[in-house]
Amino acid sequence: MRNIYIHEQGGWPQFYWNHEQLTTCLAFVRHQQGRLIGRMDALGFPLQQEGVLQTLTADVLNSSEIEGERLNAEQVRSSVARHLGIDIGALTPADRSVEGMVDIILDATRHYDQPLTVERLFAWNASLFPAGRSGLRRIKVGAWRDDSAGPMQVVSGAVGKEHVHFEAPRAERLEAEVQHFLNWFETESGMDPVMRAALAHLWFVTIHPFEDGNGRIARAIADMAFARSENSPQRFYSMSAQIRQERNAYYTVLEQTQKGTMDITLWMEWFLDCLGRAIDGAQTTLSAVLGKGPFWERIQTNSLNERQRLVLNRLLDGFEGKLTTAKYAKFSKCSHDTALRDILPLIDRGILLRSAERGRSTSYVLAS
Repeated sequence: MRNIYIHEQGGWPQFYWNHEQLTTCLAFVRHQQGRLIGRMDALGFPLQQEGVLQTLTADVLNSSEIEGERLNAEQVRSSVARHLGIDIGALTPADRSVEGMVDIILDATRHYDQPLTVERLFAWNASLFPAGRSGLRRIKVGAWRDDSAGPMQVVSGAVGKEHVHFEAPRAERLEAEVQHFLNWFETESGMDPVMRAALAHLWFVTIHPFEDGNGRIARAIADMAFARSENSPQRFYSMSAQIRQERNAYYTVLEQTQKGTMDITLWMEWFLDCLGRAIDGAQTTLSAVLGKGPFWERIQTNSLNERQRLVLNRLLDGFEGKLTTAKYAKFSKCSHDTALRDILPLIDRGILLRSAERGRSTSYVLAS
């Protein structure tokens, strides 16, 4: 017997949920959100930027990995840093697929206050597949999917033993369905923005308007809603990173909801709980950044130049090996003599300690 999917229900898309059941969970998540933002606000702009770089890198990597695509971490980090104007030393060139995913996440979060439109969705989809291919398969990009190859289905399992998790609305419905979604997303309704993120994620991925990339775009839309909930482009937690850790549960609750009724309490509760775990995880992920605050306060950074700040940051990040004058020069893109002139006052101020070796073997470590 064929499943009846949520978008085929008579009430579609009049979603509802048990508000009483979700009230406590929403309040707790909003409290966590506020606490994390407060801690990051207290660090000052340079460390905030470092936290944003770390978070957005994780967001790009994990949102792609949920779909089975592994991007190069150094390429992603370099691309994000370049877009944000953050100096991290030598940058790794990024390929077009990395740049495309970075463009989407940054557009969603940096320009969260701009309307979400059909043209913007088309641009995001085209950015994901710059060569017009998903793997070896040529796909339609920057346009709605069609049903020329049959209905859009999410399927797993071996050939002959396929399990259909979900079947999306027919292609002929897409233009009206997406416009309805966008009108809702851009209309003030009094709904809490975090709840809006949860619903937007489910609604968009259920419509499934593109041939590929729907999950990544749905998560970018949720990130946009989170940015609106905080009225800030700065991201300090990654929902995508947490979803990747809970990928099986994510797909299970999506399937159950899409085969259910207009009552989406199950999805909303799972999403809020997952968000809470994402924010908790950010406290651990950003622990190195949070720990730098007292260090920079202690050494009074106003007398440091940008090269010194850059290299000290590398050491705080857990630099492997020994810092030598040659490595300092390489990291900060300066001459050997300039590197030595930077290092000596750091030793005099007790910020760096010099090893007992001399000559080319001389190395330096942070003073504890």
